[in-house]
Amino acid sequence: MWKGLRRLTAVLSLAATAALLSGCAEKVVVLNPKGEIGQHQLDLIILSTVLCLIVIVPVLILTFYLAWKYRQRPGGKAKYDPTWEHSTKLEAIWWGIPIIIIAILGTITIKYTHMLEPSKPIEHEAKPIVVQVTSLDWKWLFLYPEQGIASVNYLEFPENVPVRFELTSDAPMNSFWIPQLGGQIYTMSGMAMKLHLIAEEPGDYLGMGANFSGKDFAKMNFTARATSQEEFEAWVEQVKQSSPGLTMEGYLQLAKPGVSSVQTFSSIPEGLFQKIVTKYSSGHNHELNAASIK
Repeated sequence: MWKGLRRLTAVLSLAATAALLSGCAEKVVVLNPKGEIGQHQLDLIILSTVLCLIVIVPVLILTFYLAWKYRQRPGGKAKYDPTWEHSTKLEAIWWGIPIIIIAILGTITIKYTHMLEPSKPIEHEAKPIVVQVTSLDWKWLFLYPEQGIASVNYLEFPENVPVRFELTSDAPMNSFWIPQLGGQIYTMSGMAMKLHLIAEEPGDYLGMGANFSGKDFAKMNFTARATSQEEFEAWVEQVKQSSPGLTMEGYLQLAKPGVSSVQTFSSIPEGLFQKIVTKYSSGHNHELNAASIK
């Protein structure tokens, strides 16, 4: 009776676990990609997981099987051989299979590493849109140099159009991440990193700072909205018509530590991103202040 009850409990536990995990793809955004880069990264996750399970699953099964078979019990029939010490066949299995899997994983990882190099442009018929990203304490500043506008903690771009992100930091190092579109990349002062992403369908996607950077780092979230080309152009025009311009004094205030709500700006100081990048460069006098913008 008790043996049957234990088996029933185990089956019910497995069924409950499967039911809970059935909706994970929707809740765990990394498993629900909406762009080419995100999809390739999900493929790599699945391939790596399946290859690892080839080792993990048999090991777990054998662990329970051997513990059950060789448990101490009256009248046990399991073979007892205290002088056994070596088996060439078993050695070949538990060394050979992991070596083969590691070799396959290494090959796959090298392939995907080259294919998903962040600075590598996405091959697409549409011209990429450029967005310059600066991580601040504790907010994100997005500059649109081609449109001449800027936003804080809000990012908008056309769907099915590659986005070329140029990223830096005017604060402690952070990490820029839109999980459904692709992997994270660090933002560092004195450096301009590149990241290419694309959203293949419209929607609002979670963006975040994925690196600890101080007291309010957990509030460094933003909305990344993919829209139609017409909606994006209408948003740009709305920002130009209804938002104030970002002055140098305004930027210096914005760069001070503190959280921020969503803001938009109808204009940006010329060369602001380049000045932020070179602000901390040694051997150059690129002090970032109001007088540096003419």
